[in-house]
Amino acid sequence: MRRRLIVGGMAALLLAFVATAFQWSSDNIKKDKKRDKNHRDVVGLVTLPDDQPASGAVVKLKNLHSLEVHSFITQADGKYVFQHLNSNMDYELRADFKDLASPARKLLVYDTRLDPVINLKLEPVKKPAAGQPDEKAPEEKK
Repeated sequence: MRRRLIVGGMAALLLAFVATAFQWSSDNIKKDKKRDKNHRDVVGLVTLPDDQPASGAVVKLKNLHSLEVHSFITQADGKYVFQHLNSNMDYELRADFKDLASPARKLLVYDTRLDPVINLKLEPVKKPAAGQPDEKAPEEKK
């Protein structure tokens, strides 16, 4: 009886050791997996002037080569993500929310991070002074 308990205990220890060793080896396989350096993901947080997350802000990603624009609407946590971007292209990011806007931030080909984090802080939009033409409004043709 005592012999069975000893053999059973040793078998349980061996099984636990093998299971642990297998788990460690599978973690290393995931970490060793090479990532495609031609694609990257950009993530970030859009915040209000008081540093609170901006829920419902529109983040625009502009490809500076093709001028193609993609947008993402932030959720309650203020986070955004654009996935599978070409690493060989330059991009510009900006966010808008009500009467607030962030300064444009660029993601250039020289930035080699595969998962760059670009946080955008919203600021009040500056209105033109009285008598000054609005920069965004198209000029009238005469």
